[in-house]
Amino acid sequence: MNLFWAFLIGGLICVIGQLLIDCTALTPARILTGYVVSGVILSAVGLYDPLAELAGAGASVPLLGFGHLLAQGVQQAVEQTGLLGIFTGGLTAASGGITASLVFALLAAAVGKSRDQS
Repeated sequence: MNLFWAFLIGGLICVIGQLLIDCTALTPARILTGYVVSGVILSAVGLYDPLAELAGAGASVPLLGFGHLLAQGVQQAVEQTGLLGIFTGGLTAASGGITASLVFALLAAAVGKSRDQS
């Protein structure tokens, strides 16, 4: 059942994104930003944790999970260091994922060949 719920919730998140691309004038960048902000809002009102508990990776892998990660990082940093945590908490919490993406991009650039797109 875990795989079912992960597939269903993750698929619904993707369907909503695709519908926003197809049926609105929103750009993909605005939709992606909206997903991150939605993750922060769901985290703030306490709805993200039950969703992640139900859907597992279906809710934590998409951009909603990144917004939740940022919100939780800021919340913990504010509790530990005060107002300075507003600026440092999100990046500290997401630093592992950001570092991994940079390392994998560097490896892909080193292995792959660069060529003109035209």
